[in-house]
Amino acid sequence: MELSSKHFDISKLTLGGTLVTLGVVYGDIGTSPLYVMKSVIFGNGGIQHVSENFILGTLSLVFWTLTILTSIKYVCITLKADNNGEGGIFSLFTLVRSRSRWLIIPAMIGGSALLADGMLTPAVTVTSAVEGLKLLPVFQDLFGNSQKNIVLLVIFIICVLSFIQHIGTEFIGKLFGPIMFLWFCSLAFFGIINLVENPFLLRALSPHYAINILFSDDNKLGFFILGSIFLCSTGAEALYSDMGHVGRKNIYFTWPFVKICLLLNYFGQGAWILSAKSNPAHALIEDINPFYQMIPHGMLIYGIVISTFAAIIASQALISGSFTLVSEAIKLNLFPKLHTLYPSHLKGQLYIPAINRILCFVCIGIVLYFQSSEKMESAYGLAITVTMLMTTILLFNYMLKKKTPIVLAVIMLVFFMSFEVSFFLANILKFFHGGFVAVIIAFTILFVMYLWDRSHIIKMRYVEYVPIKNYIQQLSQLCADPEVPKYASNLVCLSNCSKPKEIERKIMYFLLDKRPKKADVYWFVNVSVTDEPYQAEYAVENFNTSNIMKIDLKLGFRIDQSLNVFLRQISTDMVKNKEIEPQTSTYSILPNRRLGDFRFVFIQEILSHESSLSAWDSLLLRTKFFIQKFTASPTNWFGLDTSDVYIEKVPMFLGHSDHVVLKRNDGKKS
Repeated sequence: MELSSKHFDISKLTLGGTLVTLGVVYGDIGTSPLYVMKSVIFGNGGIQHVSENFILGTLSLVFWTLTILTSIKYVCITLKADNNGEGGIFSLFTLVRSRSRWLIIPAMIGGSALLADGMLTPAVTVTSAVEGLKLLPVFQDLFGNSQKNIVLLVIFIICVLSFIQHIGTEFIGKLFGPIMFLWFCSLAFFGIINLVENPFLLRALSPHYAINILFSDDNKLGFFILGSIFLCSTGAEALYSDMGHVGRKNIYFTWPFVKICLLLNYFGQGAWILSAKSNPAHALIEDINPFYQMIPHGMLIYGIVISTFAAIIASQALISGSFTLVSEAIKLNLFPKLHTLYPSHLKGQLYIPAINRILCFVCIGIVLYFQSSEKMESAYGLAITVTMLMTTILLFNYMLKKKTPIVLAVIMLVFFMSFEVSFFLANILKFFHGGFVAVIIAFTILFVMYLWDRSHIIKMRYVEYVPIKNYIQQLSQLCADPEVPKYASNLVCLSNCSKPKEIERKIMYFLLDKRPKKADVYWFVNVSVTDEPYQAEYAVENFNTSNIMKIDLKLGFRIDQSLNVFLRQISTDMVKNKEIEPQTSTYSILPNRRLGDFRFVFIQEILSHESSLSAWDSLLLRTKFFIQKFTASPTNWFGLDTSDVYIEKVPMFLGHSDHVVLKRNDGKKS
């Protein structure tokens, strides 16, 4: 049987869809021109130490990094590995998890690194953009040249951005889409007016310049220049994560435009650097940023304003992607259940208040700790290289599952891994310059994922199921026993058992042994989250009775689990079909009421002191139960705020403890 659900198609290519795509997907990668060339110059000792050979090599590295990692790997290959339209590393893991249990390891590592990167991105991009205000004499006259004013403004912007998340990315995408279109057009324009002065820089499209610069004396960082070059592709993973928000076709259509605009700006910055490196005035400027310096003086205010808006949108891209990642992790039982809202009607649009607050607080903490974009750039990029490596591992297994010839799959693995390992090694130095902040955040998230996964394994190892048919007679007698007061007309017990004819032993113990619970109808409900985003179906096993029902409720990962609404629909349908008896009530304000009250029971487990687990497993379970106190309760998760809900706490007896057998001794001599 089917339950009602809505499906909003985002697969069509439309003008509105392309604007939403520009507003939601490309914020991170689209703001990379704000800091990539700045980081490269700083690492080489300043603008006075660059040469034409160095600029040609740098631009060639940028071009081929965008081409290989973003265009080929993500746009051409990875976007095809969608899970019913949803993208991201956890969706990719869902597609390949049947191959091997160990694949959950790269999924957890990659997901935690991407979430850590999502906390660093808003701080880096917004600070880089706002620091452009220091170039305006009006700003300096009003607020001075203190970095503290920049920090306060950045914190204000981050707070505003977090506040508007509850509106939903549909509205944000429509608002930001036109702005991002203007931003990319501006990038191209600023680049072209500088590139026309030195069009011969287009020679950098040849890969030999990229290879030569790695071994040239003009490059003072050598191999480690890749740490700065990698920043041009840090938003590539967001293209895949946000696919569920905008659809694959819209990304295919918009990416060529975005890439051309980015490259024109990078090449324009290169042309400006070569024309300005002999100017003594530029050599005296600290933290010189070629992006702002290349803008014509009369357009500087416009450039700063539009870049600030683009930086805000870059933050939005990672925030919306973080919501999607966490939602998928929850469904995979890798994260605690958190209250999730669906503020708009577009597919993939969701909002998780707890994650939004955490992102806001951590971003503010990063801004306060690093203070300047220069220090943030030194820490940026390390985490995302780990995510790219893990995605490649999962993508290799996906290709094998799809029966791709093993030779092609291995070539793909070796080709992309060689690039990503190189970028990872080049970024290792960032650990000592602030990259440890991202690593600490990633390890914290990874520990929570490991905690939830390991706890689930321990729990399922000792759970005991019993056949419902063995207790049908007792339950039927209890229903008809006049001496036992009625506990509820409809007693709903939530079960984790997906088998249609079995139930957890602890539920039967609760019904029969702990003060028998009398009801007209016993409902045993199991909710299964499926890979189909909008599936809404249910199956019923009635054991040839009219008072004992096992309901298997299959809901897609995009369906809100409003258990109260669904169960009312199911029970009403079953009354109409005469599968259960109508429940009349003498006292009611509702005319023709055919169903009585519903009472929902959740069995909440606590670890028994008699369990004999290892010290590590015991610590994990106790930590999980502690964290659960601060997450969404079963009442909120299933939308039962106005319903009669009872939570029964039962001890978990895990492992096998040695019980001492007492020997009777009444004082008699043996």
